[in-house]
Amino acid sequence: MSIKHWPEQERPREKLIQQGAGALSDSELLAIFLRTGTQGISAVELARQLLTQFGGLRSLMSASREEFCQGFGLGDAKYTQLQAVLEMSKRHLQEQLMRETVFASAEHVRTYLSSQLRHSPREVFAVLFLDTQHRLIRYQELFMGTIDAAAVYPREVVKAALQYNAAAVILAHNHPSGIAEPSQADISITDKIKRALDLVDVRLLDHFVVGDGSPVSLAERGLV
Repeated sequence: MSIKHWPEQERPREKLIQQGAGALSDSELLAIFLRTGTQGISAVELARQLLTQFGGLRSLMSASREEFCQGFGLGDAKYTQLQAVLEMSKRHLQEQLMRETVFASAEHVRTYLSSQLRHSPREVFAVLFLDTQHRLIRYQELFMGTIDAAAVYPREVVKAALQYNAAAVILAHNHPSGIAEPSQADISITDKIKRALDLVDVRLLDHFVVGDGSPVSLAERGLV
């Protein structure tokens, strides 16, 4: 049955308008993005098939162009549309952080870092450089590693902080496994970077580990 014949409260677009995007399932959100299904398959059913094929929304959104276009009903048009949506989301969140202090928008920080790092297939170590009001000056990905490790050099963090005249920084990196639990190595490198930044009077405010769900704050655990 076509979606237009469903009860109004069950149609994804109408449901989003009435209840908000948070009320929709992954397949319903993807169905709105797809807009149409194929012959004999509704957009929602096609979305379910794609989520099964890719192993979930996270894998679909982080797929390479070649992998994405192999999905049934997908192609370059959908791939470019998805990349544009993701980039607009990142830029919108970045503008918010440049206007507000990070302490006034902690959830914006978490959401922004998730949008930047959550879908990366390999480990990425990034830094938020902040001014004296703790507003964002620049976000920069400094180090990239394999799927389970990244070589991080404290001197490079210090060098970049001085370059941007930053008063404070927030560190962040992702765990491609999706498990955001900090490792002993994460705790150790945080301490090394903090001691290096102290020498140039730049504060280390936090270190977030990004995975599935909300990023984990080392500061909230008393580890910074």
